[in-house]
Amino acid sequence: MIHPDHKNTPMTTLTQSVLAGDRLSLARALTQVENNTLAGQKILDALFPYTGKAHLIGITGAPGTGKSTLVNQLALSFRKLEKRVAIVAVDPSSPFTGGAVLGDRVRMRDLSGDPGVFIRSMATRGSLGGLAQATVKIVQVFDAAGYDVVIIETVGAGQSEVDVARLAHTTIVVEAPGLGDDIQAIKAGILEIADILVINKADHPGTESTEAALRNMLELSHPVQKVFRHHDQTLSLAEPNPEKNPVTQSVDLWIPPICRTVATEGKGLPALMEAIQNHLAYLHKFGDWVARDQARLFSEFDLMLQSSLLEDFRARIPAGKIEQVKNSLQNRQISPQEAVNVLLNINRL
Repeated sequence: MIHPDHKNTPMTTLTQSVLAGDRLSLARALTQVENNTLAGQKILDALFPYTGKAHLIGITGAPGTGKSTLVNQLALSFRKLEKRVAIVAVDPSSPFTGGAVLGDRVRMRDLSGDPGVFIRSMATRGSLGGLAQATVKIVQVFDAAGYDVVIIETVGAGQSEVDVARLAHTTIVVEAPGLGDDIQAIKAGILEIADILVINKADHPGTESTEAALRNMLELSHPVQKVFRHHDQTLSLAEPNPEKNPVTQSVDLWIPPICRTVATEGKGLPALMEAIQNHLAYLHKFGDWVARDQARLFSEFDLMLQSSLLEDFRARIPAGKIEQVKNSLQNRQISPQEAVNVLLNINRL
């Protein structure tokens, strides 16, 4: 909860306005958080106790599969169910200016003016994995602000998109026929993260072969417990209390369904929405909701801890010593491991 000693400060007023659903205050808070200001950090601290309720849905896939159009249709479908929807659309940054085209705003014009929808476009700013580093924090703000569903759309960066699976409760991988050979759709790290597979642009030639390739891979790879690796640690996302099928005596595991859609025409959306609701029910029934939340929080904690320790380490090194070691490294006088050991030994003195 917000500390009573700060109840009269502007920051507390802003936080209370976010919790009350004020859109302008929410926009201001998101800007502070995305820019990683001290005010933004205080906002996150105050809002954190109110998080953990929103259904986080990740949308990923290769560029050109129609992810943004599909997100637009999903948001419209959730609005028909009277769900408040937040969309975090991550666009690639310019390597020169650091800005982004933010083209998702163009494709989501159908949602403009709806007070139950909030779209936040953000640039990757050089971050790998298809997500901006601030994405997790932005999602937390939306969660605390009372949005029922938060949809996170990645940049479509290829095989590095697996980071979204650490963030989302439900990960939707979008494929499309005609974008390359069938192997591209089933590379390691992409198919494995999917909770739901979507073949968008299903009115195009090649849909049958794309679906056949996906089904073959799903049949070949038996369902396994999902374990996401974060640096040198293993974060298990499936430590539920599984119920055994009374007939087979086997644990019920989620098999990703394959849905066909034509997002530009809204075709296939009812079946996709049903698959999303079924997966949500599965998460709650078998305890994966809690396990995935835990993995996401621990992953965020781990990254922050490493960042803080690195900053603290650099602050303790005498001025100019790091550059001196780098010069020795560049001149091949010491190896990278020896360079690290030199700095570690200085810090221990």
